[in-house]
Amino acid sequence: MKKVGLIMGSDSDLPVVQKAVAVLKELGIPYEAHVYSAHRTPAEAREWSLAARDEGFGVVIAFAGMAAHLAGAIAANTTLPVIGVPCKSAALDGMDALLSTVMMPSGIPVATVAIDGGKNAALLAAEILALSDEELAQALIARRKAEAEAVLAKDAGIADRI
Repeated sequence: MKKVGLIMGSDSDLPVVQKAVAVLKELGIPYEAHVYSAHRTPAEAREWSLAARDEGFGVVIAFAGMAAHLAGAIAANTTLPVIGVPCKSAALDGMDALLSTVMMPSGIPVATVAIDGGKNAALLAAEILALSDEELAQALIARRKAEAEAVLAKDAGIADRI
């Protein structure tokens, strides 16, 4: 199975990354995490991006706050799918990161999830990998079924709580 690359612009993004890691572990998807800044370590971020396909990665998730150019910097140097996760910061509550991540120029796509959306980023990465992995596809189907059953169980008990 292909690996998922988890690249964060700063270790302050780690709590959001851990949400993604939990999902990847649950689904048995191998991953590797690094801290590379689009602004402070651009050469290292570029080098990692250029080698990612040959190193066995299938999807990259880039986590960054503030002027969140990391996903775009990664996407500029690979044709692997890149998922951007804008992370909250104190100044603008993550809106700056969201806009920096989602407003990519034509020709360099970055899929973008919600602010602090590490869990959904990991699920999207799993769905991408599941295109060529039937076992993973079945695990995702089972996960969705379990989530639906949990909601229906809450529905069945709600009348007693109102």
